[in-house]
Amino acid sequence: MILPIIAFGDPVLKKGAEEIEESYPDLQQLISDMFETMYQAKGVGLAAPQIGKSIRLFIVDGSPFADEEGEEPDPKANGIEHFKKVFINPIIEEESGPKWSFQEGCLSIPKIRENVIRNEKITLTYFDEKWNFHEEVYDGYAARIIQHEYDHIEGVLFTDHLNPLKKKLLHKRLVNISNGEISIDYKMKFPNKK
Repeated sequence: MILPIIAFGDPVLKKGAEEIEESYPDLQQLISDMFETMYQAKGVGLAAPQIGKSIRLFIVDGSPFADEEGEEPDPKANGIEHFKKVFINPIIEEESGPKWSFQEGCLSIPKIRENVIRNEKITLTYFDEKWNFHEEVYDGYAARIIQHEYDHIEGVLFTDHLNPLKKKLLHKRLVNISNGEISIDYKMKFPNKK
């Protein structure tokens, strides 16, 4: 089932999310619905707060991102075309490597893309959809996608990483998104739509 994506301005996007237990109701269906929702919106990641659930869960599939990067193999891509995963109760244990800037967007903040500086490499612990525990290292685009989605479960949006001037310049566009004054080709729920 395709779920509406929560737009910028909804308090659920600014709240730290709660850990869940293996007994969380209808978890497999929720994960399936999240993938369906993400694919319909042409995203590469989706966090539970973006569908109105303040829980520590996000999904990623880097294959559309890899396609978008073009035919030339990019060292930062690092096998991202096979990067489809579910992350439950994740914890970024360490961020390392050089910082690099890349233009990010967000399904909750449509039609805005800005450069965000992040670390090249992360070490992450998490449970997968079968409740197997993992500790893994990611770098390049995979690390960036994870950091972006991880921010969502911490109540942080990519716009929070921007400098004050850039935020001021985007203010009117962000207000328009909250009010639903934007044309978008996927289902959204706008917090201030009249």
